[in-house]
Amino acid sequence: MKSILERKISIEESKAFLETFSIKQSDKGSLNGLTFAVKDLIDIGGYKTSCGNPSWLKTHPVAASNAVCVDQLLNEGAECIGKTISDELAFSLEGENFFYGTPLNPRAPDRIPGGSSSGSASAVSCGLVDFAIGTDTGGSVRVPASNCGIFGMRPSHGFISLAGVNPLAPSFDTVGVLARDSSILSKVAEVLIGFEINPKFDVGTIYLIREALDLVDEEVREAIQKPINHLRNLFPDRLREFSIREIDGEMNEKGLKNWYETHYTIQWADIWSSLGSWVEEAKPEFGPRIKKNFDIVKDLDRSKLEVSIRKRFHYFRRLKEFLKPNDLLCIPTAPAVAPLKGSLGIDRTKSDYHLRTLSLTSTSGIGRLPQVSLPMAHVKGVPVGISLLGAYGEDSFLLSVVNKIASEEK
Repeated sequence: MKSILERKISIEESKAFLETFSIKQSDKGSLNGLTFAVKDLIDIGGYKTSCGNPSWLKTHPVAASNAVCVDQLLNEGAECIGKTISDELAFSLEGENFFYGTPLNPRAPDRIPGGSSSGSASAVSCGLVDFAIGTDTGGSVRVPASNCGIFGMRPSHGFISLAGVNPLAPSFDTVGVLARDSSILSKVAEVLIGFEINPKFDVGTIYLIREALDLVDEEVREAIQKPINHLRNLFPDRLREFSIREIDGEMNEKGLKNWYETHYTIQWADIWSSLGSWVEEAKPEFGPRIKKNFDIVKDLDRSKLEVSIRKRFHYFRRLKEFLKPNDLLCIPTAPAVAPLKGSLGIDRTKSDYHLRTLSLTSTSGIGRLPQVSLPMAHVKGVPVGISLLGAYGEDSFLLSVVNKIASEEK
C-alpha cells in the first residue's frame, strides 16, 4: 500500500478548502501557469470571508473586491483555485477548527498542521497548489510551514498590503507565503513586495541564538544540527552562536520569555481592540479553545501595555543597530514536532508549547524582521523547520540566501 506522500491527494481528502473555484485574470506575468489558494481571512470579491467562524460568516457581507494582495497575484498570471480553512479569527497556532475540521498534514497525518494558516499549509504540502497565501501575526505561517515540511515566509512588517485582510493584531499582522519550492516562494514575494532578488550577495554573520536552542526539545535540537552544519560548510566562518543578551542587554535568566511577554501583551491588547466590539455585540459561537482565548484577552491587564510598547521599541532599535544588511539570525522555527491531534487541550496556559513557540516567533514580530522557515530537518520522519531572519527591510537578501541553501540541498 502506498504511503500518503506516494500518491495523489484529493481536495476532499486534504480537508484544506472551504470552497473551490477558478479565478484567472491574466495569461501574462511572472506567475503564469501557477495555482494558489487563499486563507479565508483574505477577501475574494463576490465571496464571503468567514474567518474560520460561522457567526462571522453570518454577520458580514460578501466582499466587494479582492484583497490587494490577491489582485497582485492574479494580475501576474496566477490562478486562484479556492479559499482555505483558517483557525477561528486566526487566533490559534494549532490548525484544529472546531466547526470546519482539521486540514491534513500529509507529512504526519496523525499530527496537527499548525495554525492559523492551516488550510493554506495543507493545500501546499498536499501538492494541490503551487503556493498559498496566509496571514502571520504570531507564527501562523511559519509554524504550519515547519509542521508540514514546506517553506514559509513572514515578510518585514508593513511590506505586503493588508487591504482586504481581516485584522487580528495590527501591530504584528502580515500576509505570508507558503510554497514547496524556494524559487516559487521568491517569485511570489517579489510580486507582493515589489522588488527583484539579486542572486549575487555576500553573507555577513549568521547569528545562532543560544536561548532559542535552549527552548526546543532535545530531539529537535539534535535534528537541526545537520542543517546548522550545512550552513557552516556553505558559509565558512560566518556562523556564530551568541546570546540574545547581546541585543537586549537584559541580564536575567528569562531568555526569550522577555520577548514573549512583550509580544503577547501588545498582541492581546490589539486583538481585543480589533475584535472585542464584535464579540460583545454579536455574541458569536466559538469553539471551546477560541472562546478560552478570547476570555483571556478580554481580561488582559492593559496597564502593562505602556511598558511593553516601550520594551518593543527598545528591542526593535537594538536589533536594528545590531544586524547589518547582510547579517542573519538563525533559530529553530518551532520548539517541537507537530503535536498529535487533540493533544493540546483547550487552555493554552496548561501547556508550555505555546509559550515556547511564541518565544521563538516573537523575535521577528518585535523586530519587524523578515523570516523564512526552511524544511531541512526531520525527527523520525516528522518535519521540523529551521528559520533564517534578515535585518528589517532585507527581504530580498534573505530570499537570495534561502535560494542558495535550497539549491545546495538538491
